[in-house]
Amino acid sequence: MSLGEHLLELRRRLFISAIAIAVAMVAGYLLSDWIWDALRTPMYALAKSHDAKINYTNITQAFDLKLRISFTAGLVLSAPVWLYQVWAFIVPGLTRKERQYGFGFFFAAVPLFFAGCASGWYVWPHIVELMVGFAPKQDSVFLNASDYLDFVLKLILIVGVAFVLPVFLVLLNFVGVLPGVSILKSWRVAILTIVLFTAVATPAADVISMFLLAIPMVLLYVAAAGIAVLHDRRVARRTDALAAGYAS
Repeated sequence: MSLGEHLLELRRRLFISAIAIAVAMVAGYLLSDWIWDALRTPMYALAKSHDAKINYTNITQAFDLKLRISFTAGLVLSAPVWLYQVWAFIVPGLTRKERQYGFGFFFAAVPLFFAGCASGWYVWPHIVELMVGFAPKQDSVFLNASDYLDFVLKLILIVGVAFVLPVFLVLLNFVGVLPGVSILKSWRVAILTIVLFTAVATPAADVISMFLLAIPMVLLYVAAAGIAVLHDRRVARRTDALAAGYAS
């Protein structure tokens, strides 16, 4: 394609993605009240022991919050559409091997990201209860609605990204940047980091929740290390075979 044809193709892909997000935002708007009620659940629990409330600090904040929830929900619901559009725009410029790696990364990363977000959705109420629980019971806890929503969404996204990191390790190994042995040798640091992360992400008394979050992350790391080591061995055997062929 010429530069002009690439720009037209990009515009078409962006237009389809924007339409999908806009349609999904309508569904997100209809679900926004339910989502916001679910996000406020920890505050209901805290209200039993503290004077805990979520506050709106200006006239338009409640409406802005509803729009932000709608947009976030629409972005998630329409993810299969706009991710495919991004992929469809990039694929024609890739080599056959790059497409294979890209397909593997795409189809592994997307479900892992959603699984991570689901795990983040599971643990964030515990984090809110733990952090706000440090406030003395005689004090009032008034949280800004916008700050509260930002905290929850960022936490869920962070856990989602954490689940995708092993796929990045495998991708870096496949393109020759990170040896599998290096991933394997770093298992102590990786497990310690995962345990510390999950310990912070769950209440100190809720050991079961910590393990429920830590175990899949550790297994994903071990799987990534195993795949990387097997790939390096296969590449080494192929290189040795080629060297033997040239020598003969």
